[in-house]
This record gives sequence, structure tokens and C-alpha cells, in this order.
Amino acid sequence: MSQPAQNLSIQQVLICGAAIVTVSMGIRHGFGLWLQPITQEQNWSRETFAFALAIQNLVWGFAGIFAGMLADRFGAFRVIFAGAVFYALGLLGMAYASTPLMFSMTAGVLIGLAQGGTTYAIVYGIIGRNVPASQRSTAMGITAAAGSFGQFLMVPTEGFLINSLGWQQALVALAGASLLMVPIAWWLREPNFDGGAGHAREQSILDALHEAFKYPSFQLLMAGYFVCGFQVVFIGVHMPSYLKDQGLSPQVASYSLALIGLFNVFGSYATGVLGQRMQKKYILAFIYLTRAVVISVFLLVPLSPMSVYVFSAVIGLLWLSTVPPTNAAVAQIFGIAHLSMLSGFVFFSHQVGSFLGVWLGGYLFDRFGSYNVVWYIAIALGVLAALLNLPIREDPIVRSAIPKSA
Repeated sequence: MSQPAQNLSIQQVLICGAAIVTVSMGIRHGFGLWLQPITQEQNWSRETFAFALAIQNLVWGFAGIFAGMLADRFGAFRVIFAGAVFYALGLLGMAYASTPLMFSMTAGVLIGLAQGGTTYAIVYGIIGRNVPASQRSTAMGITAAAGSFGQFLMVPTEGFLINSLGWQQALVALAGASLLMVPIAWWLREPNFDGGAGHAREQSILDALHEAFKYPSFQLLMAGYFVCGFQVVFIGVHMPSYLKDQGLSPQVASYSLALIGLFNVFGSYATGVLGQRMQKKYILAFIYLTRAVVISVFLLVPLSPMSVYVFSAVIGLLWLSTVPPTNAAVAQIFGIAHLSMLSGFVFFSHQVGSFLGVWLGGYLFDRFGSYNVVWYIAIALGVLAALLNLPIREDPIVRSAIPKSA
């Protein structure tokens, strides 16, 4: 595998990439705080809100594929710029949508498009091109930790904005904050980016896709990431309402999500570092199995603010810690020429899981009056994902002859 031509300094990539992920992921992690204010004022069911966020996650995953293709071909700055604009428009629309359809188009489609162009697949493509393989997994861990720090920083901030400004004006304030990604992205322009020409581009897009999708380990990574999406988005969106239903205060929910973000700073960084030293499939299997155990224990012990905080801290260590080893494995197996695109396809599987996790949370709650069934599904999927990751082969593919597609 060829080494990346370093157009930007590693420090510049890490600081700016981490800042963009902090803003983009930080905003989205707090959306669960809006579930009850919006549904109560608009007289909508929880499924209506959950369905819009399910669409958001599905569009995010689908858009991420094409955003990754564009970033691999033309560089990341233009993609991030467009994503930031979509983010601002989506948040404004979310604030003033008066029907479920408009809410789904803004909170769902527009913000989904925005996240496709401002999150991990795009930033990891820049890391792949500018950070040597010997430091790549660690760099991805640092960036994932930044996304977690964004959750720790932004969730309490969003709760404060809702309490002080009201839920509508809080969304307007976040719309302005999302545009901060534009000047940050300016510093991620790659001056020597060749637009896909030269030795780094050994395959066409079709060749790269054909190679990846016929490779069983790529399919297993996608299957595991599906489970990750189901678990974290169900918990992230429905946890505040679950706790309130159990009689706990909204502050407990805000602190819970903040603790998840804080502890995942350490979890994401740790898995990034470990990914340089041990096989990534074992890291992923451990994470998924441990999630299943932690959720099981949480449901078995008596619910209290302390049990919520302990659960949040432990699940936080496992939250986005799948991101560095998953994406580093893709880079290790297939190289970096199409990394943003291939990461986008893996992430699309994550978002299909996210769609089901957030939507089933609302649908099954409205049907049965509790979240118990979805918790049980999350546990079973965690065990399944652990088993699916064990057969993955991480060795780089040896290409004896590169086909030339039309």
C-alpha cells in the first residue's frame, strides 16, 4: 500500500478535523432533549418525532456514500461547506416546521444531508491522505474522541438553551453555531490534492466497490456497524424520555448524555491507540459483547440517578469506540484511495441500524407503553455483532493485476 502524500501537517488535520466533528456530532447528540418539548407542543406522537430522526439517520448514511465519493475526488472543503449550510437550514426548519411532513423534511432530510458531509467519513478521508499508516488508527481515535467531547460539551449546552430560550430559539442558536464549520474547513483545504490522479488512485470507483463488496470481511464490518447504529441511536434519542417516564428529572437525562460523551473521549482514544497494537476485530468483538452485558445489568438493577450515571459512564467508554477500529480496518484492508467512499458504505449500514433503533423505539413504545422490547433487541444484537467480528481478516489485499473499468 502506498503511503499518503502529506499535504497538511498532522497537527492541522487533527485540530481542524476534531473541531468539525465536535460541532457536527455535538449538535446531533442532543436531539433527544427536544423529543418531549416538540411532541407535547405540536401534539404529535413520539413515533412522529422518532420517524423524522430515523429518516435523518438513513439519509445521513446514504448521503455519506456520495459525499465520500466527492471528497475523494475533489477534496473535503467543498463537501463540508455544503454540509454546514444544510445543517443551518435543517435546524431552522426543525424549529418552525408545523406539520410532521415538514418536520421530516427538515429534521430528517436536510440535517441528514448535512451530517453526511460533516462527520467521520469525510474527516477520516483527510486523515488517511495526510497521516502515515503508523499513526492513522491513533489519529482516528483522537478525532472520534473529539466527537465525544462535542457530546459532553453540547448536550448540557443544548439543555441550557432550551431552558433559557425555549426549544425553538435554542434551535435557531444552534443553526448559527453550525456555520462555524465553514471557516474551520477552510484550513483543511489540501493544496497538493490531485483530485484522484497519480499513483494514489489505483482503481476506479467501480473496481473498488466490486472488490470491497465481494470481500467477506467488508460485509462483516458492515453487519457489526449496523448493530452499533441500532444501539447508540436508540439510547441517545430515547434515553431522556425513558428516564422521565421512570420519574427521574430532566437534569438526570442531560447529565447522563453528557457523561456518555465524556467517558467516550477516553474510550475512543483508547481503541484508536489499541488499534495500532492489536487486531481490530478483537477490539470490536469485545466492545459489542460488553455493551450487551452493560445494558443487561442496567435493566436488572433498581433504577436511580446513581445507576443511570454508572451506566452512562460505562456505556460511554464503549459508545463511539467502534469508529476508529472499524475505519482503520477498512483503510488497512483496502488502502486510502477510496477510503471516504468505502467508509461511507460501512457507515450506511450503521445508519440503517440507527433508523431501526430510533424508529422502533418510538413505534414499540406507542404500541406497548414501554421500551423493554427494544432494550432486549439491543442486547441480542450486541452478542450477534461480537460473533460476526471474530472471522474478519485484516491483512491488506494484494492486487496482482488492477482491472481497468470503463
